Amino acid sequence: MSIEEAAREKRLAAAASVFSALLLVGLKVFLTVATGSLGVLSEALHSTLDLVAAVVTLLSVRVSDLPPDASHTYGHAKIESFSAFFEVLLLLLTALYIIYEAARRLLFHEIHIRPSLLAVLVLLVCVAVDVVRSRALYRVARRHQSEALEADALHFSTDVWSTTVVVLGLLAVMAGERLDAPWLAYADPIAALVVAAVVIWVAAQLGRRTLDALLDAAPTGLQQRIASGVNDLKGVLAAERVRVRRAGGRHFVDVTISVPRTATFEQVHAISDAVEKRVAEIVPADVMVHMEPRAPANEGLFDRIRAIAQRRGLAIHELSANQVDGRLFVELHLEVDEGLTLSQAHRNATDLEREILAEVTEVADVNIHIEPLGAHIAAADTMKELGNAVQEHINNLRSEYHELVDCHQVQVRRAEHKILVSCHCAMEGGLPITEIHDVTAALEDRVRERFPQISRVTIHPEPPGEN
Repeated sequence: MSIEEAAREKRLAAAASVFSALLLVGLKVFLTVATGSLGVLSEALHSTLDLVAAVVTLLSVRVSDLPPDASHTYGHAKIESFSAFFEVLLLLLTALYIIYEAARRLLFHEIHIRPSLLAVLVLLVCVAVDVVRSRALYRVARRHQSEALEADALHFSTDVWSTTVVVLGLLAVMAGERLDAPWLAYADPIAALVVAAVVIWVAAQLGRRTLDALLDAAPTGLQQRIASGVNDLKGVLAAERVRVRRAGGRHFVDVTISVPRTATFEQVHAISDAVEKRVAEIVPADVMVHMEPRAPANEGLFDRIRAIAQRRGLAIHELSANQVDGRLFVELHLEVDEGLTLSQAHRNATDLEREILAEVTEVADVNIHIEPLGAHIAAADTMKELGNAVQEHINNLRSEYHELVDCHQVQVRRAEHKILVSCHCAMEGGLPITEIHDVTAALEDRVRERFPQISRVTIHPEPPGEN
């Protein structure tokens, strides 16, 4: 069902409620004049306030479905909570007046009631109308989570019980007249007190729920369900805080999660999307996700060093560590802006080194190789003959390196007075990557030994047939 269709259904239900309230008020006012019954009078007053509440509900439903604007960025659904709270106040005022009149008639005034079978039949018709409209309102309220319509439905459901009690009071008075038992006339104000008790009880229940909505109380158990669901997602270290508020039929959820501090921006964004999707599976909501970088409990040495470099906005590679005589030595390559001077680049390296030694206390020494970070594309010329010679040389090394299957796609380029070589080498796919890395490094060294004019060799290893 579209938003427009839902809004139309809510407005039709509220308008039907107003029409029903008008009908019941007219019937009960007529009976009050005809019978003089305080119970019927209390019902007439109750229905009059129901009419006011129904009109307020109709207005609030129309306003609550307005879209968000610059002044109401969360929409207008809270007006339904205000409408429900207004109905609570009307119910309590009705109950207080009924109690006052009942006490006055019981203690200080003689009771004159003119009950009739017609009055009983009319009140039973009112009960039937209340049953039909309360069920209809409940159905629409639950479908669209409308607080205003639910409050209206509660009003009319209490009318069912209160009108039934009044009918019983009238029947008791009629029985007293036939049985010559005048004391049964007191059943009418007593019935009114029962009506007042029912109204107060319902008003208290509705008031508590409405106050919770106005104070943004979280639905029971929903926070825990969301936190549990989010904690199970890959990449989420923990759901640190979950806040939920409801406005009409809409929920707004704020989730603060901790993510690995070494995660990239793209990874964090993907985690955020996954959190929004999981929350939507639990409850349809407008979700806001806030991420906090944290160090995982099992974070390794290299991840801790990468996190330090990432925090400083520095790019590193070729990170390695060695244990010598019980002391841990770390080496890494630091990429810096090629426009920096040696002093500026060295300052970056020194600051990074100090921070690593301060945070990663098991490290005894850090050695940082500084190199320029590529920032431009250089023009290059291909050197086919040298490329063929390099390919032949590498393939001739297969007898020495059993891991090597063949060398292909060799490209040799001259760029900015440097000769650069790149090629693909097929190697046994079942070997560990550490062994493959050692072989490629050895092959690169052998190429530079054979062709000293080459400045750099880059080998791309791949399993056979994966070219």
